[in-house]
Amino acid sequence: MNTMETDMNDMRQQSWLKSTGWFGWVWNLLVVLGAIATWNHYHTLMDSYEKAILAGMVPTVIWLGYFWPSLRTYLLAVAATTLLGIWQYAGHGNSYDLNEKLFLLKYLLSSQSAFMWMSAFYVLATVTYFFALFIRSDYAGKIASWMTWTGATFGLTGMMMRWYESYLINPDYGHIPVSSLYEVFILFSVITALVYLYFEQKYRTRALGGFVMLVVSAAVAFLLWYTFDREAYHIQPLVPALKSYWMKLHVPANFLGYGAFALAAMVGLAYLVTDTLARRNPESAFVRAMPSLEVMDDLMYKAIAFGFAFFTIATILGAVWAAEAWGGYWSWDPKETWALIVWLNYAAWLHIRMSKGWRGRPMAWWALVGLLVTTFAFLGVNMFLSGLHSYGQL
Repeated sequence: MNTMETDMNDMRQQSWLKSTGWFGWVWNLLVVLGAIATWNHYHTLMDSYEKAILAGMVPTVIWLGYFWPSLRTYLLAVAATTLLGIWQYAGHGNSYDLNEKLFLLKYLLSSQSAFMWMSAFYVLATVTYFFALFIRSDYAGKIASWMTWTGATFGLTGMMMRWYESYLINPDYGHIPVSSLYEVFILFSVITALVYLYFEQKYRTRALGGFVMLVVSAAVAFLLWYTFDREAYHIQPLVPALKSYWMKLHVPANFLGYGAFALAAMVGLAYLVTDTLARRNPESAFVRAMPSLEVMDDLMYKAIAFGFAFFTIATILGAVWAAEAWGGYWSWDPKETWALIVWLNYAAWLHIRMSKGWRGRPMAWWALVGLLVTTFAFLGVNMFLSGLHSYGQL
């Protein structure tokens, strides 16, 4: 028996080594070298928690690259464009004003330029996904996927550049760009696109891309209004409560939840449209081009389960952060109250599905209504209610 178990373990190890491949090993090496370089340059500025986060990121990013190989190429592209942008700044005096003087920064790699490119590619991807769906063109669908990947690359590059630029403006301003409503809208756009791209590859269908990218394009529309009408793109210093390592964990986890919930809602919309048309004409070109109702139902469930897990983690982290910043784990602040409502909504969705076996249209409607609840918690609270979470006011 022991010999058999040993043989099985050896087979698993050989299978893992084989599936990793040479690119996987290069990736692992680059992640380790990147962490070492970060440590060498910034360890004197990092506290013990930030050092722990850096150490934890190494196995996490390596595992993510193994779990989703496409993420390796994506993160390498982001790293390359970010380093090129930093080199442009560093090679010409490290002045923030260079973003209006150097060609690559002004038109491509500064944070604002990257965000504009992100916005353009996301909107074009939305249109192209629908175009590919209606003419049933696999080639157009591939172009739409490429546009989404490119938009996500510019989005994350822009966030990394904004992080660097915040230190150029004033070392005391320096912070990870997830502190304002402007910054988290960009984070939401990037995360939602990436979560969609993962499920696109997993289910091997691009038919849902137009529906999902609709919500991303809506976020882009708000972001553009917020940029040009309110000039919200200016980098501001952090308020004291946000000067915490908890922000680096709480906010990304929160928006992994928001992104997955948004994806589930748009898949729910696609489900309802497809089901309605199928009842009228099951053989219509649109119905035949769409994934089966069972696939969309399964995707809704997995997206909500994924989002719920991260939203739960974010809520716990937020409570710990609140205890440190305000002296209590829970204060029934409007943002906290609506976060609880969002959590209870999706907890009930999952409970009903697993315990009662609900499927189909009721759950699709529920996922769609859930997006309204989530949007109010995300944006509406900042517009209509006041409280301790003042960082995101319009």
